[in-house]
Amino acid sequence: MLEQNTENIRNKIVIEFAKTIEMFDLTPLEARLFAYLYLAEKPLTLDEMSEALGKSKTSMSKSIRSLSDLNLVTLVWKKGVRKDLYQANSQLFKLFMTSYINKWIDATNHRKDALDEIEFDLEQSNKKGITKDERDRLRHQLTNIIDFHKKLDSFFRELKQ
Repeated sequence: MLEQNTENIRNKIVIEFAKTIEMFDLTPLEARLFAYLYLAEKPLTLDEMSEALGKSKTSMSKSIRSLSDLNLVTLVWKKGVRKDLYQANSQLFKLFMTSYINKWIDATNHRKDALDEIEFDLEQSNKKGITKDERDRLRHQLTNIIDFHKKLDSFFRELKQ
């Protein structure tokens, strides 16, 4: 009975922790898998993860690969064990914030690049029937939006350091 209570509490922790982890753009399965591995007392095989989470070994393999690409899990070697073992990296805050900040920086830069292209198009618009007043108003608004993106980029780069 004590073991069942421990398992119930562990499952509740996994569910709640996974909800937080999902906010960092992980799929629900990836988030649950990471939370489960984080609470695991030892490195686990894909078979063990599959059985524990009730998902196929293929979906575990795909999810573990995604988590590995994000540096959230590590492949572990253990003498005498032929199967791959995985464990969660324990420096949660740093790992997640670095990943999240990098995504924000990339997204901000993509938007800024697209806005720069629009700015170029706007400069060419005098030949396309947009009045000078309209162009000036749009240029002013676009400049403010581009400046906003530059500030976001600067903020996230500073936060990254």
